[in-house]
Amino acid sequence: MFQKDNHEFTAGFRDWIETIAKDEAHLDTPIVDVIEEFFRAQQQYLDEIGAYVLSRKEQISHEKLVEWTKAVVQIISKVIVEFPDKNSKAAEKRMNSQQQMIVEMSAPVILLAEKIGMLPLIGEITPHRAEIMFEKALAQSSKHDLKKLFIDLSGVPLIDTMVAQQVFQLIKGLEIIGVHVALSGISPVIAQTAVQLGIKFVDIEVYSTIAQALKQNRIHLV
Repeated sequence: MFQKDNHEFTAGFRDWIETIAKDEAHLDTPIVDVIEEFFRAQQQYLDEIGAYVLSRKEQISHEKLVEWTKAVVQIISKVIVEFPDKNSKAAEKRMNSQQQMIVEMSAPVILLAEKIGMLPLIGEITPHRAEIMFEKALAQSSKHDLKKLFIDLSGVPLIDTMVAQQVFQLIKGLEIIGVHVALSGISPVIAQTAVQLGIKFVDIEVYSTIAQALKQNRIHLV
């Protein structure tokens, strides 16, 4: 820390900042608490330097004390400037990974009976989420060799035009691989969006609720 033009130390120091900014403990700690800890560390260094100088008053000049103090403050200042930036980027990356995992797990095809499944859609469906969900729906339908799939939209508050198009592209894709699709839980808002797009529910089974769909298809859940 106290050696001038020590590039090796500076490079290693940046690596250290990068490491602690990414570790789980620091990601889970409020940034204010972390910065306060850096300031406490700075004070500990300054106290040690002060005690050392007092024990050797005749050997250490005031200029040397100022130089050491300045070195400590500069290094800790670098930490306080660089850590929040790297920490926020690491936190954003972790959050994106978690959201991606949630999205990938949020499209389960539930087996109701042999070769019959249900895809319950819940919450806001963004174009990105729709793309991942529908890819998984096709894959799971093929894996389970489904002949019929109920897509329940009762948990979806709103669907924009792009997502509505993807829903019907999914239906077409499922039909290509031999899966007959039935829709349930279509809200008035979703129905209006479909009408505005010119989408017609011809040859598609439509039910007001999933319970009605299961009852009319004589599917009994235990």
